[in-house]
Amino acid sequence: MSIIIKKMETEEEIRGKAFVHWRSWQEAYSGIVDQRFLEELTLKKCESIAFRWTENIIIAKDGERVIGFVGYGKYRDGELGSAGEIIAIYVLSEYYGRGIGYQLMQTAFAQLQDYPQVAVWVLKENERAVRFYERCGFRSDGREEPLQLGTPVTEIRMQLTRMK
Repeated sequence: MSIIIKKMETEEEIRGKAFVHWRSWQEAYSGIVDQRFLEELTLKKCESIAFRWTENIIIAKDGERVIGFVGYGKYRDGELGSAGEIIAIYVLSEYYGRGIGYQLMQTAFAQLQDYPQVAVWVLKENERAVRFYERCGFRSDGREEPLQLGTPVTEIRMQLTRMK
């Protein structure tokens, strides 16, 4: 297995990122998110999102196949002041447990090095993801938000504070 971590650059990589987004939602959120909502999140919708959001994306590739990605940037609202954010991180389930998510996260952290804090929002019921973020140094800060993904779900905010 020769995994490469790199910036997303080509149209083919954008389409690969869209596939990972679509497939990961089907894999990770089954039983957590309303099944009708998952069925309505089509590959075509994910491609539309992927082509609109091409900045600040790091992908993981196994050969020519995109198998994971992370999106990052400045925290999207002013509540945390000068914080960075992990906006999305997904890896195909067949690659779980191989350290790919960790490599993607470390690469995103390097891009966010000027931010003293990094936040991430995660579905509260997605215990696998919560544990992953905890292993990466994030801790829940107690902030919760309701989301409508077909039916109500709750997302929690987790933060990592870096020592300077």
